[in-house]
Amino acid sequence: MRLIILIIVLLGIDQWTKELVAGSMSEGDTIGILNDFFHITYVKNHGVAFGMFQGEIKTISIVAIIAILGIIYFMIKQLKPHEVISKYAYAFILAGAIGNMIDRIYRGFVIDFADFRGIWKFVFNMADVWINIGVFLLVLEVIILEKRKKQIKKRN
Repeated sequence: MRLIILIIVLLGIDQWTKELVAGSMSEGDTIGILNDFFHITYVKNHGVAFGMFQGEIKTISIVAIIAILGIIYFMIKQLKPHEVISKYAYAFILAGAIGNMIDRIYRGFVIDFADFRGIWKFVFNMADVWINIGVFLLVLEVIILEKRKKQIKKRN
């Protein structure tokens, strides 16, 4: 139940921030924050991460739906009760994938707005952040498991 609540909260934050940008800005508008380091820039992304596959909304949507269903199946059938980090990781990934899927279905594109010009030239949204947090958690879990395996080997 906690994971469902987490997913709903993350989806709410994602959709709220996108609606805030879409409702108050026009495409291409930018607002500088933090001395040109961070901007809110309204971008309509008709592709996926880093602007790849622009205009392939049907293909992207089919792949995204399959991925979402796969993650749900994996979370229900494959994860063990003790795999807490994995459960939260997949919840974040699922929230991000669903958040961007909602945009593709509802708008025909994904709203991106977070623009860190001092670091890179990509604009992204909260759903993308959720996906990256989920991937980070999965990597963290692998590192923790490997460390535990080494500790067990040393004991034996």
